[in-house]
Amino acid sequence: MEKLIDQIKQGKVWSIPGGIHPPGQKLQSTTQAIARLPLPDKLVVSLKQHIGANGKLIVEKGQQVLKGQALTKPSGNWSVPVHAPTSGLISDICPMPSAHPSALPELSVIIEPDGEDKWCELNPVPDAKVLSHDELVDIIHQSGIAGMGGAGFPTYVKADTRKAIEFLIVNAVECEPYITADDMLMREHADGIIAGIELMQQLLSPQLTIIGIEDNKPDAIAAMKQAAQHNDSIIVQTVPTVYPSGGEKQLIKLLTGKEVPSGSIPADIGMLVQNVGTLFAVNQAVHEGKPLIERVVTVTGNTIHKQGNVWALLGTEIKHLLDCQGFSPVPQQRVVMGGPMMGFTLPTVRIGVVKTTNCILAPDHQELAEPGDEKACIRCSACADACPASLLPQQLQWFAKSKEYDKLNEHNLFDCIECGACAYVCPSEIPLVQYYRVAKAEIKEQQAEQIKAERAKERFEARKERLEREQEERQNRHKRKPAAKSDGEKQKVADALARVKSKSDDKDSKSAVAAAIARAKAKKQGAEIEPDNSEVAKERAARKEQARKYKEQKALEQGEEGVDKDDKKSAVAAAIARAKAKKAAQATEENASTETDAAPKDDKKAAVAAAIARAKAKKAAQAAENQTEAEAESTPVDDKKAAVAAAIARAKAKKAAQAAENQTEAESAPVDDKKAAVAAAIARAKAKKAAQAAENQTEAEEDSAPVDDKKAAVAAAIARAKAKKAAKEQAQSDDSSQQTNDSSAEADAQPKPDAPESNEDKKKAAVAAAIARAKAKKAAKEQAQSNDSSEQINDSNDEADAKPQSDEPESSEDKKKAAVAAAIARAKAKKAAKEQVQSDESSEQLDDSSNTDNSKPQVDEPESSEDKKKAAVARAIARAKAKKLQQEGNDKS
Repeated sequence: MEKLIDQIKQGKVWSIPGGIHPPGQKLQSTTQAIARLPLPDKLVVSLKQHIGANGKLIVEKGQQVLKGQALTKPSGNWSVPVHAPTSGLISDICPMPSAHPSALPELSVIIEPDGEDKWCELNPVPDAKVLSHDELVDIIHQSGIAGMGGAGFPTYVKADTRKAIEFLIVNAVECEPYITADDMLMREHADGIIAGIELMQQLLSPQLTIIGIEDNKPDAIAAMKQAAQHNDSIIVQTVPTVYPSGGEKQLIKLLTGKEVPSGSIPADIGMLVQNVGTLFAVNQAVHEGKPLIERVVTVTGNTIHKQGNVWALLGTEIKHLLDCQGFSPVPQQRVVMGGPMMGFTLPTVRIGVVKTTNCILAPDHQELAEPGDEKACIRCSACADACPASLLPQQLQWFAKSKEYDKLNEHNLFDCIECGACAYVCPSEIPLVQYYRVAKAEIKEQQAEQIKAERAKERFEARKERLEREQEERQNRHKRKPAAKSDGEKQKVADALARVKSKSDDKDSKSAVAAAIARAKAKKQGAEIEPDNSEVAKERAARKEQARKYKEQKALEQGEEGVDKDDKKSAVAAAIARAKAKKAAQATEENASTETDAAPKDDKKAAVAAAIARAKAKKAAQAAENQTEAEAESTPVDDKKAAVAAAIARAKAKKAAQAAENQTEAESAPVDDKKAAVAAAIARAKAKKAAQAAENQTEAEEDSAPVDDKKAAVAAAIARAKAKKAAKEQAQSDDSSQQTNDSSAEADAQPKPDAPESNEDKKKAAVAAAIARAKAKKAAKEQAQSNDSSEQINDSNDEADAKPQSDEPESSEDKKKAAVAAAIARAKAKKAAKEQVQSDESSEQLDDSSNTDNSKPQVDEPESSEDKKKAAVARAIARAKAKKLQQEGNDKS
């Protein structure tokens, strides 16, 4: 370090790569001293004039302000305030065009000067050595001082660095053509600059302070050496004139020979660079108490008659500066803020001066020609030779055009200082710097979005963890911690376990022992006791049961609405079954009659065979019915299915009996005419009685099944109608078969008219006829009684089924249906009784006629009076019984 300091004091200067030598054009603006301009009509003070966040506005529209009064206060990182350049009235606070190539609007305070130029209260510090480090930094901060060399970096941030600073570099090079603001400031205010340097030395304590000035400024070099001769730690160093030697990293390389690494700042290697204008503002802020409200601006160009430097208040419109210096615009006039190398063309001259404005250039077309059209790169490498940062401008331009941002970062795009040396030497007139600026802006925007996404992800993960933690706390909130057990309690638990284990022989107590052991182990291990929720569970079960009953009741109501459709379907099915049964019976009777006529006759064998066949058929029918009934009772079926199954069983039994009878009659030998008639009548009566008994038993079983009230009534009515109709058809078939037998008996008797019939035969025939009539009447009576009993059972079942629903009133439609069903049942009962009486009378007439026919061959033997009396008595008894049956049927209906 001592060797380096000795080399610097001896005046050694190192070289930098690249660089160019454009025309200086500085003499035009250095012939006159810095001028003061009259107050403008208005001042447009932008709130953002530096790198960092805007300050917070503390004034409002219509407020009167004084010169030097703060308009904002710092808020945020790298935020410095702005102050009123003069006294006046705040006419408006609104967005105005910014000092930027895009001229995007930024919030600005518009002040109308009152002409008094009255200062606010100032607080100068005569002796700055009494100030502490923090107090001095705070004065610089509140004075709104930012870098005035072009970047606008807040000065208080540099002054408050915690890193050790070995060299304080003062940038007085001002290498860009046309700009002479720092040159004239050093000529006229060298003492103030040196005073500012001493304040920074007080803050940073560097080993050496180096002031670098180009050798084309001899007056400034002399003035600065004279002002700094009393301070041995300040060295004024002359550097060769080359552009861009005024760059921060390039100046450090020139003066110290050290190079700042890529991506680092000078403070990382113990260096700190300040501009001479910034140091002069620090001196004014501390020793005079003045905030930064004005700066030196070079106004030059061939269209300006009075080229020179002026003190310009911050916020003064560029138009006011040009007018005061004698501006004579040419067609398509360009006005550039900054120098010809790093400046930018203003879209309007209604833009206010900011803290980084050091030059206003208004050239004509010969002085600064318009750039030509961009041509293809010829790969001459002139740009790479001129780059002071040792970059590859051509390669960077290709990556910038194709937006390959990763490769731009790999090629150190952000090391570019945008000096414009590459574009100046490019023969193809490619605006390389413009490509770099656009690419830098896009990369910064992309990085900002990435940072925002990462922060959002962190917030999301933090929120997720918080929600999971809160959920876990809610779950554990109701759990009670187990109480600590004493040694006595532990001993009790051990004794209980021992007692339980001693009873392990009992099989029933094994589960209790296991449960006790598990509970004891859980308590011993400190398991958490869960709250008893038995009452809550009971209430929940009660609510579920209530909901279930409500659903069942609702489903029952919906089922009652569909009864009408079920009734129609069952009626259709019953009609089809009746038609099939009737057709089968008719076919069976025709076959039986045909086979009976054609069969030869044998009296006793045929009767025995017929009796055996009938007994077998009856036994088979009863066994089938018993099996069907047992299956029906053992299987809980639905009401409709049970009725259908019962009807099918009855039909099958009846069909089997008829088939057995037909087969028996066909296989039997020929019989005597009267015996055959008697046997046939007895067989029909027995078959009829068995069928009725099976129907009655099936109906009773159906009525006893737990069915719905309306469905049971419908099924009972259908069964009664079927039974009555079957009885009617059976009676008709009996009559027709009896007539057939009588006719066949007459035919058999005709060939033997001479053979007289004995009295014994007559008596036997009369007895057989009487027995047949009695059996028929008894079967009819039992039929009527079974119908009445089934009606009573159905009625009782209906009443029993209706009792649980007594709370639900019966609708008018249900009442009408019940009345109609009762009327139909009464009409059918009357009709059946009437038909039964008619069949009895017709059977009596047939018996009488047969007796008469049989007696014709015995004309000589008259019937006795005793027989006549018996026949009359039998007919009277039959008529009385028929009337009694009819009356009972009417009463019951």
